[in-house]
Amino acid sequence: MSPATTTTAPLVTGTFAGLSARLDEERRAGRRVGVVLTMGALHDGHASLIRRAAAECDVVAVSVFVNPTQFADPSDLTNYPRTLDTDVALAAGAGAHVVFAPPVAEVYPDWPTPPATTVSVRALVDRWEGASRPGHFDGVATVVTKLLSAAGRCRTYFGEKDFQQLAVVRRVARDLSLPAEVIGCPTVREHDGLALSSRNVRLSADERTAATSLSRALVAGAEAFASGADRFGVEAAMAGVVGREPLVHLDYAVLVDAGDLEPADATSAGPLRLLVAATVGPVRLIDNLDPRRAP
Repeated sequence: MSPATTTTAPLVTGTFAGLSARLDEERRAGRRVGVVLTMGALHDGHASLIRRAAAECDVVAVSVFVNPTQFADPSDLTNYPRTLDTDVALAAGAGAHVVFAPPVAEVYPDWPTPPATTVSVRALVDRWEGASRPGHFDGVATVVTKLLSAAGRCRTYFGEKDFQQLAVVRRVARDLSLPAEVIGCPTVREHDGLALSSRNVRLSADERTAATSLSRALVAGAEAFASGADRFGVEAAMAGVVGREPLVHLDYAVLVDAGDLEPADATSAGPLRLLVAATVGPVRLIDNLDPRRAP
């Protein structure tokens, strides 16, 4: 395989046909394709995914699409940052060759009428973020199916920060036999442990400081786990850290099976995950950690 020719500016296309044609051409030349799906407002967490894809693949495509079917609150959709020029520059600097930035009408031709055909993953979306954001993961599953179907055979990279989303994408790819290998990548954090998120810019200085309670709660849960606490002890340790921050309102702090996201016993030999979600000021934040690989 020979790497695709890199240029200062990546090809930017807004059509499925343009995306498919370029990536099909690369595969015919024997090149491995990497894909990173985003909703824009790119930060270094996204850049780390693109860099990983560029290190493992010959050509990298990045999508920038604010998916309206993921938003239950129209104001959230309206207020979501749209920074395409800076997104293209960041993607190119991290190693992207193609940026797919379609208008809504390209992805959902009848919008604002929702699509009649949607993808839903049972069980994985009934709790945690799914309970707090009804319909959100149907929107994720549907747009991921459309984007990966257009991209064709590839490796696609998702951050572990949105752990439930990663689980949903893996199940969609498996159950629908999408031609994509789903790769989970470690969460990128600020110097004080806060997970990178496009939502962080909406926090005030005091809220930004209080938000570190989420990552501190995960560390406390991992320490309780390592000391032999049962599930309830682990979860109480996490909740206690968040509960000491008056600006933070906890939604959940749980120990789950990393595969099906069901509540798990701390003695389970299988892969586990600590999940936490809370509202800090006007912003909902999530984070997670493998209790056996805590920092």
